[in-house]
Amino acid sequence: MADMIESDSDNSFDVIVVGGGGTGLAAAIEARQIGRTVVLLEKNPTLGGTTGLSVGSITATNTPQQLAAGIFDSPRDHFDDMPGFAGALASRDNVELRRLLTDNVPETFRWLQSLGLVFYGPSPEPPHRKPRMHTVLPNSRAYIHVLEKYAKKQGVVIHESVRVMELIREDGRVVGVRTGIGAARREFRARGGVVLASGDFSANGQLKTRFMAPEVAKVDPINPTSEGDGQAMGLDVGGKVLNGDVSLGPEIRFLPPTKETFVRKLPPNRGLARFMAWSMDHMPAWLLRPFVMSFVTTWLAPSLRLFDEGAVLVNINGQHFADEVDAPALALPNQPEKIGYILLDKTMAQKFSSWPYFISTAPGIAYAYLADYRRNRKDVYHAARSLKRLARKLDMDPTVLEESIQKHNGAIDNGATKARPKFETPPFVALGPVKSSIIIADGGLAVNRDLQVLGDNDLPVPGLYAAGSTGQGGLLLEGHGHHLGWAFTSGRIAGRHAAYEATSADLPKSA
Repeated sequence: MADMIESDSDNSFDVIVVGGGGTGLAAAIEARQIGRTVVLLEKNPTLGGTTGLSVGSITATNTPQQLAAGIFDSPRDHFDDMPGFAGALASRDNVELRRLLTDNVPETFRWLQSLGLVFYGPSPEPPHRKPRMHTVLPNSRAYIHVLEKYAKKQGVVIHESVRVMELIREDGRVVGVRTGIGAARREFRARGGVVLASGDFSANGQLKTRFMAPEVAKVDPINPTSEGDGQAMGLDVGGKVLNGDVSLGPEIRFLPPTKETFVRKLPPNRGLARFMAWSMDHMPAWLLRPFVMSFVTTWLAPSLRLFDEGAVLVNINGQHFADEVDAPALALPNQPEKIGYILLDKTMAQKFSSWPYFISTAPGIAYAYLADYRRNRKDVYHAARSLKRLARKLDMDPTVLEESIQKHNGAIDNGATKARPKFETPPFVALGPVKSSIIIADGGLAVNRDLQVLGDNDLPVPGLYAAGSTGQGGLLLEGHGHHLGWAFTSGRIAGRHAAYEATSADLPKSA
């Protein structure tokens, strides 16, 4: 239930935080620990944001887990390794913010642990030269559960189902926010700063059309409430979005199960998390595997290697509509209901039953093969002894599906498409439904090292801060664990500076 807002006299605080995901909670806690009054405003009925939907990995150096494993690592090496994930985009990175992240995320990680969060790792992920990735247990909801509980205990005022609509400016300074519309309209005033921590803009059609390529802009988001509220408000006061065309995705993903999986239902209990961490290192693989597979087969994308080895992508009518090895994730949104199925014949199915041919993976944790999907995702695993029977299982016209496969094989024979194995041998398997999704849009407001939003002539907009995806500022966060690392680290820095601005005290220098 959302807290009731009784009168405008209750709406004056030192710091206002917009957004109740991991970034916003970190900012609110940091400002409150400095002794400031803080209100956090979340438009959804519950806290969580994209943090609560994530795999839960955070990448950091000099962690207790690294030291216990005899791994000696450094922020400098982390800084040097990150461009390896960016590829051709590396020259567009905000080097100053990358340094801010790698220098400060080790302390952020220890802070998260001090609040009671439990992590498994470190796990390797090349091109990182050393294992740095740590995954929260039992699932990513633990972040929100622990941070929300701690924020309330410290005295952060949290209002849910309250949407911030615009910023209030006086004499060029941001002094508060307006929420709601009509009779529900309210003003909240900030004596210090306003922190925008409302996530990315992957669900905002206007911003996607403005910044992204047309074929990307039409792809649906993983989080339908990532509507770019913070970016839009920042633009309204003279801010600018950097790297608006960059995103994690589009990528093809299985539709989530209609019922929550066992792993997602696990309570964020510290004792349970510690037992899970111990089990992952000590229990026999055969005993642990079914539990791990219930996670790996739920949230992750099917490997594109399926298509290299001959898998065929069809729409819900059984029509083959694209060259699978040429950006299939961009073609899928043009199909009916934006839905497709991945088909494998007997040869392909056998190949993707063992290493190194996996269907999906959680880096550093486990690999999932076809049999794992048969056991754990019966809703997306369909098998039949003929194409006609498979088509009927999928509610397709058998003739259409058979003709699609014939044309596909013919295109391989005559060289009209890239040479790869033909689709021939029964029995057949269909994995799906699948859909293209944008996981995160990386376009964020330009900010400085103190996370102040930069406006005209790259000068700070007084009283306004942005963090997480909202304040990504051109920082490239490819690779697992960097988005969450930035979310918590930037949130804390923004909250700290917004808090000190409440008394015009000297700001501490960022590390």
